[in-house]
Amino acid sequence: MLLLSQIWLAASHLGLVLFQEGGKAVAADFSLMGMIRNMGPTALAVAVLLLIMSIFSIAVMVERFLTYNAARAQSREFAPKVAQSLKQSRIEEAISVSDKYKKSHLAMVVNAGLQEFQAHQISTDISGEEIEASKRAIQRAEAIKVAEFRRGLSSLATIGSTAPFVGLFGTVVGIINSFQQMKNAESAGIAAIAGGISEALFTTAFGLLVAVPAVWMFNYFTNKVDNFVVEMDNSSAELIDYFLKQRRGKK
Repeated sequence: MLLLSQIWLAASHLGLVLFQEGGKAVAADFSLMGMIRNMGPTALAVAVLLLIMSIFSIAVMVERFLTYNAARAQSREFAPKVAQSLKQSRIEEAISVSDKYKKSHLAMVVNAGLQEFQAHQISTDISGEEIEASKRAIQRAEAIKVAEFRRGLSSLATIGSTAPFVGLFGTVVGIINSFQQMKNAESAGIAAIAGGISEALFTTAFGLLVAVPAVWMFNYFTNKVDNFVVEMDNSSAELIDYFLKQRRGKK
């Protein structure tokens, strides 16, 4: 990113570059707005597509960041409260507490297990099948929550992997236009190909600018989800242990 910004800054400082063509000075505007104005239809379409991809990826990043932060914050508040309720064997209170933390992944898993466990509390004995039913309910809740956490990440991965190729397509078109301009002008001077080269540079840089943050954030969010999965696995294991202790206490 630093290298790209330095290249872009250097191009901007160049401003209007003068070339000699046929004894006359020709101005080539390599500023940002100048390159955009000189873009052909294909390069402009590529730039618009990359802009849409960039806006979409930023929206996904912001939404996922807020979702994960809310899940982390609510889970930190939820864990000690539900632990206190379970220590005192107050199942109803623990369920009530978990209902208040809708964005917490731990609350969702614990709530599913407690709801299934409570359904068998009318019996004086807790069988192994009832424990397994609670375990399956926890696994279903965990699978649903993981799917929610992963929503949108595939889009970031797709944008991160395809944006450079979209930019490369614009680059190829720009180079083709450059050679076509050289042929039409019957000159090999830089002025004849300046427009096509500016398109190529712009779309390549734009494609990388869109792709790099998307890949970074995809890896960051994937690591977050993996940590959430570990936390849910630990909580579900502790809850199953609690159910087993309750079963032994009723024997």
